[in-house]
Amino acid sequence: MKFVESQIVEMLHQNDKRVIAIIYDNYAPSLYGVVLRIVQSEEIAQDVMQDAFVKIWKKGTTYDSTKGTLFTWLLNITRNTAIDKLRSAGFRKRGKNQSIDDHVYNHVSSRGTNPDEIGVKELLNNLDDKYKEIIDMIYFRGFTQKEVSEELDIPLGTVKTRLRTGLRELRGIFDVTSVIGLFLFFNSISLLL
Repeated sequence: MKFVESQIVEMLHQNDKRVIAIIYDNYAPSLYGVVLRIVQSEEIAQDVMQDAFVKIWKKGTTYDSTKGTLFTWLLNITRNTAIDKLRSAGFRKRGKNQSIDDHVYNHVSSRGTNPDEIGVKELLNNLDDKYKEIIDMIYFRGFTQKEVSEELDIPLGTVKTRLRTGLRELRGIFDVTSVIGLFLFFNSISLLL
């Protein structure tokens, strides 16, 4: 049976146990793709997904459709769970030592959305390295703006300016046919600003 978003939201608000399976069937591949890109390990990504779905279930009654779409809400919970995992002892250090090419672009997965499939790689390659590095660290590797500032030894204001400028340039680069594929990318990263 096909469910529309309003039905799923109603089920969430009523703590209907069937809703988790419905959300999983409808959203898990996209969510898993984001998590896998952040944590870079299928085993850890599966753990993060499980933790995220527990949080989704527990917070289901708090979802407010006036503040954003259901997918955005699910994405935020899942992405934040992945970032929390990244910040755990040991894991964070490993992530900081990977290059942008090894960490983001060369990872190929049979599940989820690959950045190459939605054109992010080509778009990021059109940016100056200083913008590309900031976007990579914040979006794909889970750094906070303050952590980027400390890691790159540049002022926090510079990090914020480069992130805004890089996103503005990305928006100017992509064409109308890329809008749907890049929606997830821009929607997620704009929440960091």
